[in-house]
Amino acid sequence: MNDLHIQGQVLQAQPLRYTPAGIAVCEITLQHQSVVEQAAIQRQLDFSVEAIAMGDVANYLAAVPIGSFLQIQGFIAPLRKSSSRLVLHIQEFQNLNAPPSALV
Repeated sequence: MNDLHIQGQVLQAQPLRYTPAGIAVCEITLQHQSVVEQAAIQRQLDFSVEAIAMGDVANYLAAVPIGSFLQIQGFIAPLRKSSSRLVLHIQEFQNLNAPPSALV
């Protein structure tokens, strides 16, 4: 199973673009910070991850301001079929800075 849930802050966002088939695409860089326990030791995590959304989710994501904190659900996969570069593919997200609402 490849199902990832992560929270982070939007560091960068590329302008909304469209594939040749007309599908909306939004790419962001997400900064994650947390503490996890591994082998009975507290481990501080601080990293950035590239993420991409497509379709309706991309349209909503493009309107999110840089600096916003997001809760994201998605999966990890190569950016493209022949790529070795892994990215987070966003399927749903919630802007934690916005008033409470449904996931997008």
